[in-house]
Amino acid sequence: MIKNLIFDFGDIFINLDKGATHSALAKFGVLNIDADAMQVVHQYEEGKISTTAFVTFFSKKYAVPKKDLITAWNAILLDFPLHRLSFVKALADSKKYRLFLLSNTNDLHITWIQNNWGKELYATFKNCFEQFYLSHEISFRKPNAETYQFVLKENNLKASETFFIDDTKENTDAAEKLGIKTWNLMPGKEDVVDLQTKKELNP
Repeated sequence: MIKNLIFDFGDIFINLDKGATHSALAKFGVLNIDADAMQVVHQYEEGKISTTAFVTFFSKKYAVPKKDLITAWNAILLDFPLHRLSFVKALADSKKYRLFLLSNTNDLHITWIQNNWGKELYATFKNCFEQFYLSHEISFRKPNAETYQFVLKENNLKASETFFIDDTKENTDAAEKLGIKTWNLMPGKEDVVDLQTKKELNP
């Protein structure tokens, strides 16, 4: 029986344009992000380097003005359909499940979201969850196994009683290896508000 729900953030609640940052950087002649740069991205998502260090690194490496780099970095972030907020609020109010959020993100993206949504809306959303785990705050990122193990251990959750919703197959595959039930949601084809139709929640 499923007792716990763990949600991703991007393309589960807030819509994303995953190609937008690359398209924006391409206007400055940046056509490829190499392995070294991706390692810096991962370090930033794990909170191991500051926003200043992250922006400075990319600005110097690719000769993009810092302001434009930040704009390009945040271009991935789109709208937050409010029917999803209504859904998660109702789910939280029902107290049928323990709700958690687990997101690979970073300070620049969260700051943009807080400013774009406004503090009240952001707080309303965040308060729907028992724990609100952001990778740059907990120093773990998906799909590393220790990320899921951290959430399970911190909250005394059984993997077999936990259902994880994420749009990235690599992330759901990693969770499944630990015995967590999953939904690899397909953005544009599926919506998190249809969660209750999943067979795992209706044994």
